[in-house]
Amino acid sequence: MVGKVYLIGAGPGDPELLTLKAHRLLTTAEVVLYDRLVGQEIIDLIPETAEKMYVGKAKSMHSLPQDELNALIAAKAKENKIVVRLKGGDPFIFGRGGEELEELIQESVPFEVVPGVTAAAGCAAYAGIPLTHRDYAQSVRFLTGHLKDGTTDLPWEELVHPAQTLVIYMGLTGLEETSASLIKFGMSPTMPVAVVEKGTTKNQRVFTSTIGSVYELAVKNEVKSPALLIIGEVVSLQEKLEWYGKY
Repeated sequence: MVGKVYLIGAGPGDPELLTLKAHRLLTTAEVVLYDRLVGQEIIDLIPETAEKMYVGKAKSMHSLPQDELNALIAAKAKENKIVVRLKGGDPFIFGRGGEELEELIQESVPFEVVPGVTAAAGCAAYAGIPLTHRDYAQSVRFLTGHLKDGTTDLPWEELVHPAQTLVIYMGLTGLEETSASLIKFGMSPTMPVAVVEKGTTKNQRVFTSTIGSVYELAVKNEVKSPALLIIGEVVSLQEKLEWYGKY
Protein backbone atom coordinates (compact mmCIF):
# COMPACT_ATOMS: atom_id res chain seq x y z
CA MET A 1 0.00 0.00 0.00
CA VAL A 2 0.99 3.65 -0.45
CA GLY A 3 0.52 6.41 2.09
CA LYS A 4 0.35 10.09 1.28
CA VAL A 5 2.71 13.04 1.24
CA TYR A 6 1.77 16.50 2.47
CA LEU A 7 4.08 19.21 1.20
CA ILE A 8 3.66 21.89 3.85
CA GLY A 9 4.91 25.45 4.03
CA ALA A 10 5.95 26.20 7.61
CA GLY A 11 6.19 29.95 7.12
CA PRO A 12 9.25 32.05 7.96
CA GLY A 13 9.62 31.04 11.62
CA ASP A 14 6.86 32.19 13.94
CA PRO A 15 4.76 29.08 14.75
CA GLU A 16 1.61 31.20 14.93
CA LEU A 17 1.94 31.83 11.21
CA LEU A 18 1.23 28.17 10.45
CA THR A 19 -2.12 27.66 8.79
CA LEU A 20 -4.71 25.65 10.70
CA LYS A 21 -4.42 22.90 8.11
CA ALA A 22 -0.63 22.81 8.37
CA HIS A 23 -0.82 22.56 12.16
CA ARG A 24 -3.39 19.75 12.04
CA LEU A 25 -1.42 17.68 9.55
CA LEU A 26 1.91 18.28 11.26
CA THR A 27 0.63 17.16 14.66
CA THR A 28 -0.78 13.92 13.22
CA ALA A 29 2.12 12.99 10.93
CA GLU A 30 3.93 9.68 11.06
CA VAL A 31 7.07 10.86 9.26
CA VAL A 32 8.33 14.45 9.03
CA LEU A 33 11.20 15.55 6.83
CA TYR A 34 12.19 19.14 7.61
CA ASP A 35 14.80 21.60 6.44
CA ARG A 36 17.05 24.12 8.16
CA LEU A 37 14.71 27.06 7.58
CA VAL A 38 11.96 25.56 9.75
CA GLY A 39 11.86 27.29 13.15
CA GLN A 40 12.64 25.28 16.28
CA GLU A 41 9.27 26.14 17.82
CA ILE A 42 7.60 24.54 14.81
CA ILE A 43 9.82 21.48 15.00
CA ASP A 44 8.76 21.13 18.63
CA LEU A 45 5.17 20.61 17.41
CA ILE A 46 6.10 17.34 15.70
CA PRO A 47 4.63 14.39 17.67
CA GLU A 48 7.09 12.31 19.68
CA THR A 49 5.72 9.25 17.92
CA ALA A 50 6.67 10.57 14.48
CA GLU A 51 9.91 9.74 12.74
CA LYS A 52 11.79 13.05 12.41
CA MET A 53 14.33 13.41 9.62
CA TYR A 54 16.47 16.49 9.20
CA VAL A 55 17.22 17.02 5.52
CA GLY A 56 18.37 20.63 5.71
CA LYS A 57 20.52 22.41 3.23
CA ALA A 58 22.89 25.31 3.54
CA LYS A 59 24.66 26.95 0.63
CA SER A 60 27.13 24.45 -0.86
CA MET A 61 26.53 22.14 2.14
CA HIS A 62 23.77 19.70 1.30
CA SER A 63 23.05 17.10 3.97
CA LEU A 64 21.24 15.11 1.29
CA PRO A 65 21.38 15.72 -2.47
CA GLN A 66 18.02 16.82 -3.89
CA ASP A 67 17.52 13.74 -6.06
CA GLU A 68 18.14 11.44 -3.09
CA LEU A 69 15.77 13.50 -0.96
CA ASN A 70 13.06 13.23 -3.60
CA ALA A 71 13.45 9.46 -3.63
CA LEU A 72 13.42 9.29 0.17
CA ILE A 73 10.09 11.14 0.41
CA ALA A 74 8.52 8.70 -2.04
CA ALA A 75 10.02 5.69 -0.27
CA LYS A 76 8.59 6.75 3.10
CA ALA A 77 5.13 7.14 1.60
CA LYS A 78 5.42 3.68 0.06
CA GLU A 79 5.73 2.34 3.61
CA ASN A 80 2.02 3.27 3.89
CA LYS A 81 2.75 6.24 6.13
CA ILE A 82 1.46 9.78 6.35
CA VAL A 83 4.50 11.81 5.39
CA VAL A 84 4.95 15.54 5.93
CA ARG A 85 7.61 17.31 3.95
CA LEU A 86 8.00 20.49 5.97
CA LYS A 87 9.60 23.50 4.32
CA GLY A 88 10.37 26.99 5.54
CA GLY A 89 8.20 29.67 3.95
CA ASP A 90 6.08 28.46 1.04
CA PRO A 91 7.09 25.27 -0.80
CA PHE A 92 6.47 26.76 -4.25
CA ILE A 93 8.47 29.98 -3.78
CA PHE A 94 12.16 29.10 -4.05
CA GLY A 95 11.43 25.94 -2.08
CA ARG A 96 12.03 23.33 -4.82
CA GLY A 97 8.65 21.88 -4.04
CA GLY A 98 7.90 21.33 -7.71
CA GLU A 99 10.93 19.07 -8.08
CA GLU A 100 9.83 16.92 -5.18
CA LEU A 101 6.31 16.58 -6.56
CA GLU A 102 7.62 15.49 -9.96
CA GLU A 103 9.25 12.53 -8.24
CA LEU A 104 6.04 11.65 -6.40
CA ILE A 105 4.08 11.71 -9.65
CA GLN A 106 6.65 9.47 -11.30
CA GLU A 107 6.37 7.03 -8.38
CA SER A 108 2.54 7.22 -8.30
CA VAL A 109 2.53 8.57 -4.75
CA PRO A 110 -0.52 10.69 -3.78
CA PHE A 111 0.23 14.13 -2.38
CA GLU A 112 -1.28 17.42 -1.30
CA VAL A 113 0.27 20.89 -1.09
CA VAL A 114 -0.41 23.13 1.90
CA PRO A 115 0.83 26.66 1.16
CA GLY A 116 2.64 28.69 3.79
CA VAL A 117 3.39 32.35 4.48
CA THR A 118 6.35 33.11 2.27
CA ALA A 119 9.35 34.87 3.80
CA ALA A 120 8.80 38.04 1.77
CA ALA A 121 5.33 38.62 3.24
CA GLY A 122 6.14 37.49 6.77
CA CYS A 123 9.48 39.20 7.22
CA ALA A 124 8.33 42.44 5.63
CA ALA A 125 5.25 42.60 7.85
CA TYR A 126 7.21 41.92 11.05
CA ALA A 127 9.82 44.48 10.04
CA GLY A 128 7.23 47.18 9.35
CA ILE A 129 7.78 47.36 5.60
CA PRO A 130 4.78 47.33 3.23
CA LEU A 131 5.91 45.67 0.02
CA THR A 132 3.48 47.81 -1.96
CA HIS A 133 2.24 51.30 -1.23
CA ARG A 134 0.26 53.69 -3.39
CA ASP A 135 2.87 56.45 -3.03
CA TYR A 136 5.99 54.31 -3.40
CA ALA A 137 5.53 50.96 -5.15
CA GLN A 138 2.82 49.46 -7.33
CA SER A 139 4.60 46.17 -7.96
CA VAL A 140 6.83 43.75 -6.11
CA ARG A 141 9.27 41.23 -7.50
CA PHE A 142 10.61 38.13 -5.75
CA LEU A 143 14.13 36.98 -6.64
CA THR A 144 16.69 34.58 -5.29
CA GLY A 145 20.27 35.61 -4.69
CA HIS A 146 21.49 32.08 -5.36
CA LEU A 147 20.84 30.67 -8.81
CA LYS A 148 21.13 27.00 -9.76
CA ASP A 149 24.65 27.43 -11.14
CA GLY A 150 25.81 29.37 -8.07
CA THR A 151 25.92 32.77 -9.77
CA THR A 152 23.98 35.97 -9.08
CA ASP A 153 23.48 36.79 -12.76
CA LEU A 154 20.07 38.44 -12.55
CA PRO A 155 18.24 40.55 -15.20
CA TRP A 156 19.63 43.77 -13.76
CA GLU A 157 18.09 46.16 -16.29
CA GLU A 158 14.59 44.87 -15.52
CA LEU A 159 15.19 45.29 -11.79
CA VAL A 160 16.08 48.97 -11.95
CA HIS A 161 12.53 50.21 -12.35
CA PRO A 162 10.63 52.99 -10.57
CA ALA A 163 7.75 52.17 -8.24
CA GLN A 164 8.94 48.60 -7.77
CA THR A 165 9.99 46.73 -4.64
CA LEU A 166 12.60 44.00 -4.92
CA VAL A 167 12.71 41.15 -2.42
CA ILE A 168 15.78 38.95 -2.65
CA TYR A 169 15.67 35.60 -0.89
CA MET A 170 19.01 34.33 0.40
CA GLY A 171 20.03 37.94 -0.02
CA LEU A 172 23.45 37.65 1.60
CA THR A 173 24.64 35.50 -1.30
CA GLY A 174 26.53 37.78 -3.64
CA LEU A 175 25.35 40.88 -1.78
CA GLU A 176 28.35 42.96 -2.82
CA GLU A 177 27.88 41.97 -6.47
CA THR A 178 24.12 42.59 -6.29
CA SER A 179 24.64 46.08 -4.92
CA ALA A 180 27.29 46.98 -7.49
CA SER A 181 25.27 45.59 -10.40
CA LEU A 182 22.08 47.45 -9.52
CA ILE A 183 24.00 50.73 -9.26
CA LYS A 184 25.82 49.99 -12.52
CA PHE A 185 22.49 49.58 -14.33
CA GLY A 186 21.08 52.83 -13.01
CA MET A 187 19.77 52.39 -9.48
CA SER A 188 20.51 55.35 -7.24
CA PRO A 189 23.17 54.53 -4.61
CA THR A 190 20.82 56.09 -2.04
CA MET A 191 17.95 53.66 -2.74
CA PRO A 192 16.70 52.43 0.66
CA VAL A 193 17.43 48.81 1.55
CA ALA A 194 16.52 46.61 4.51
CA VAL A 195 18.16 43.39 5.61
CA VAL A 196 15.92 41.18 7.75
CA GLU A 197 17.78 38.45 9.61
CA LYS A 198 15.82 35.51 11.07
CA GLY A 199 12.58 37.29 10.27
CA THR A 200 9.42 36.73 12.40
CA THR A 201 11.40 34.86 15.07
CA LYS A 202 12.40 36.03 18.55
CA ASN A 203 15.90 36.60 17.15
CA GLN A 204 14.82 38.87 14.32
CA ARG A 205 17.15 41.75 13.49
CA VAL A 206 16.37 44.49 10.97
CA PHE A 207 18.98 46.78 9.47
CA THR A 208 18.23 49.63 7.08
CA SER A 209 20.73 51.25 4.78
CA THR A 210 21.14 52.18 1.11
CA ILE A 211 22.04 50.02 -1.85
CA GLY A 212 25.42 51.71 -1.92
CA SER A 213 26.24 50.90 1.72
CA VAL A 214 24.31 47.73 2.52
CA TYR A 215 27.22 45.34 2.01
CA GLU A 216 29.41 47.16 4.52
CA LEU A 217 26.50 47.29 6.97
CA ALA A 218 25.93 43.53 6.71
CA VAL A 219 29.60 42.81 7.29
CA LYS A 220 29.84 45.24 10.22
CA ASN A 221 26.85 43.69 11.97
CA GLU A 222 27.84 40.11 11.12
CA VAL A 223 24.47 39.38 9.58
CA LYS A 224 23.89 35.65 9.17
CA SER A 225 21.59 33.55 7.04
CA PRO A 226 18.65 33.24 6.75
CA ALA A 227 18.38 36.86 5.70
CA LEU A 228 16.03 38.63 3.32
CA LEU A 229 16.89 41.73 1.32
CA ILE A 230 14.18 44.32 0.62
CA ILE A 231 15.04 47.08 -1.85
CA GLY A 232 12.81 50.03 -2.63
CA GLU A 233 11.36 53.31 -1.48
CA VAL A 234 8.92 51.45 0.80
CA VAL A 235 11.83 50.74 3.14
CA SER A 236 11.76 54.44 4.11
CA LEU A 237 8.55 53.69 6.04
CA GLN A 238 10.15 50.99 8.18
CA GLU A 239 11.19 52.96 11.24
CA LYS A 240 7.81 54.66 11.65
CA LEU A 241 5.64 51.60 10.99
CA GLU A 242 7.72 49.19 13.08
CA TRP A 243 7.73 51.56 16.06
CA TYR A 244 3.99 52.16 16.02
CA GLY A 245 3.36 48.47 15.44
CA LYS A 246 4.76 47.67 18.89
CA TYR A 247 2.06 49.60 20.69
